[in-house]
Amino acid sequence: MKRSIAIAGNMGAGKSTLVDFLARTYGVMPFYEPNDENPYLSDFYRDMKRWAFQSQLYFLANKFRLHQELDRQPGVVALDRTIFEDAEIFATALHQMRKISKRDWQTYQSFYGAILDAIRPPDLMIYLRCSMRTLRQRIRLRGRAMERDVPLSYLKRLERLYDEWIDSYEMSDVLVLETDKLDYIHDLVHRLDVMQRIEAVLPPEMGKPAC
Repeated sequence: MKRSIAIAGNMGAGKSTLVDFLARTYGVMPFYEPNDENPYLSDFYRDMKRWAFQSQLYFLANKFRLHQELDRQPGVVALDRTIFEDAEIFATALHQMRKISKRDWQTYQSFYGAILDAIRPPDLMIYLRCSMRTLRQRIRLRGRAMERDVPLSYLKRLERLYDEWIDSYEMSDVLVLETDKLDYIHDLVHRLDVMQRIEAVLPPEMGKPAC
């Protein structure tokens, strides 16, 4: 049966780790955020206002291709970060910061709306929430160059947009996991708790651990 699980959350919330866990535990096919370098990124970081629109449009198109590939897959798949987050969180943040003009924003929204009509929403959205302190610790620990100098004000803006978005999200079932002290990788009690909560909202054919 064709089913999809989407993992959403701010930078450092633990999305990739949960996708790995679902793949190992339930045998689902993992889909990770594309690692292909955005050709606009270097220009974007030099001049955000000049290149924000082009950069975000590239991300949107790239994620659209990923969702199309996901829709063609049989069985159960798990997706690390969705196209909804690209538009509702990251592009919206840049528009609010006046890095994307009103005219370009209308073009972006038109493209995004057309994409929404062309893709299937996930069957389950798992939203990972954690404190700003934990996010910053995790970002420092994983040492990604592009994330090291992210301002606290920007992370807080993303957090607010994430909370607003997930509160109004209605395209599928939603499971919210508080991940500040959650260690389902090393702690058996935490692991069983996460499995129980996931299996409670999944269809029976999905909620069976892989043998």
